[in-house]
Amino acid sequence: MRIVNAGEVAAALTYPALVDALADAFRGEVTVPLRHHHRIAQPDGIPEAMLLLMPAWTAAGDNAYVGTKIVSVYPGNGAKNLPSIYGSYILASGETGAPLAVLDGTALTVWRTACASALASRYLSRKDASRMVMVGAGALAPHLIRAHAAVRPIRHVTIWNRSRDKAAALVEGLEGTLPGVTFTAASNLRGAVAEADIVTCATISAEPIIDGTWLKPGAHVDLVGGYTPTMREADDAAVRRASLFVDTRTGGLKEAGDLVDPIRRGIISEADVKADLFDLTRGIHGGRASADEITLFKSVGTALEDLAAAMLVWRSLPV
Repeated sequence: MRIVNAGEVAAALTYPALVDALADAFRGEVTVPLRHHHRIAQPDGIPEAMLLLMPAWTAAGDNAYVGTKIVSVYPGNGAKNLPSIYGSYILASGETGAPLAVLDGTALTVWRTACASALASRYLSRKDASRMVMVGAGALAPHLIRAHAAVRPIRHVTIWNRSRDKAAALVEGLEGTLPGVTFTAASNLRGAVAEADIVTCATISAEPIIDGTWLKPGAHVDLVGGYTPTMREADDAAVRRASLFVDTRTGGLKEAGDLVDPIRRGIISEADVKADLFDLTRGIHGGRASADEITLFKSVGTALEDLAAAMLVWRSLPV
């Protein structure tokens, strides 16, 4: 069994190839059971921990695979100067069940998350989209920028973060890495969003950051950060103005606060979600309908994406 570290994951992947692999997976036959959540009690005074199991497998055959992402969430680790989240991905043969590899789950997750957004952008953003706003400057931000730039002719990226120093540091780190693309750090989010063709958010905000009245006709909003029903990155005006799409209906309508909250309050209904990535990749829904349409894609992640990414890494590794 092979151990595949974060560097090897990155060396094996490219953004265009992973976007294509995700499209194939959403069109294909992949079984994705519900994600398992297991609470782990901790000593008094230490927050409860959580174990997440995310299995998926392809249809039986010579090239079948079974995979499971194992994620441990220990909120108390901050007091020990340790990461609160660890992830590993176990890939096995779907023909025999024999383990093939253990991959760095954190690296796999940021790659597949960014490329799922890029896959949605293929269908939902304008083909001439050239200006992008990145809200958030964490580990996922550079991947989202590169993934969107792999599918659209991005020429200018504005980065906004609550800490402008962190946004400026990301700008400095990205300068020169994407030929023809300029980067700036924004202090005025409203002005940056008003000019943007693509607005992508990767934050852990509990309150909306994006005001829907700021969005220009034809804008595409990509919400990635919120992963619980209590988290919001865009306000009610945004979800009312936009045509709504999700990665999966199962996850988006259960876990995504940007949709669950306004649905609960009657601002929108479940029927307002036009399609998911299964519908888009299979041609059931055509995606963007006009140049002036505002589109919004909400991602919460699915084990299908992890499996597709792990399979691509495995097939791309040097012998």
